[in-house]
Amino acid sequence: MHILDDPAGLSARAKSLLERTGWRDYPQEPRLSTEFLRIRDRFGQLAPAPMRLVIRREGFEQRYGGLRYQVRKSYTAQGERHDVHHDWHYDLGQGMWTSSAHGWYFDWFGERVSSPVRYLVHTDGRVGVDDGGGAFLEIAPSIPALIESHALTDTVSTWDRTTAEVDSFAIAEQLDGLTDIPEASGHTIRWRLSDNVAVEEFRNWSSEAPRRWRAFIWSRGEAGRRQVEEAADRAAAMQQTMTAAG
Repeated sequence: MHILDDPAGLSARAKSLLERTGWRDYPQEPRLSTEFLRIRDRFGQLAPAPMRLVIRREGFEQRYGGLRYQVRKSYTAQGERHDVHHDWHYDLGQGMWTSSAHGWYFDWFGERVSSPVRYLVHTDGRVGVDDGGGAFLEIAPSIPALIESHALTDTVSTWDRTTAEVDSFAIAEQLDGLTDIPEASGHTIRWRLSDNVAVEEFRNWSSEAPRRWRAFIWSRGEAGRRQVEEAADRAAAMQQTMTAAG
């Protein structure tokens, strides 16, 4: 059943995002089912799609096909705050690939922005991108986790995004008292949240190895701003100590 008809398993936050901004765009043209396609295997030979790829790709179409929703974001430029809406489209692409290291995966549309990456789903359920290097780079453990992450981003869009001279991930490491959000987290992304501070830690979307951890930090009100400033001071002091020791 489509996610908009049965959002079971999603948090109240994610359900609210879909209820407020989500809708389904039905395809205008018929689509050939994956089981009838012949695709190239890792040896470059045309072959029928393996069953695990058929199940995952057709399952994506049944559960998420045509899904549309918007995610609010904000940024500050020249001291002025700007609010934007990013559209996400859950439409199947035409590509399907395999490699001896990563297994089978397929592409889908994703975010409607000019982007150097191609959005992918692996047959084990993970969501990834290809930044042009030809590899599957995990960005979320599943589609539901990706939606949960978008819901969190939307929630904190009215908060203040932290900009500091100290590396944001170093600041994030100094923040405590935040609750882990497991439904939006995985091996390559971690969300933590309190009433006044939110942290999204993630591995950068790059095929360069190792993928570097980065962080986005938001605060709300005087208490949140002060907590982040204190963490930034601790991170700066630690950085100075390491520089002096080096």
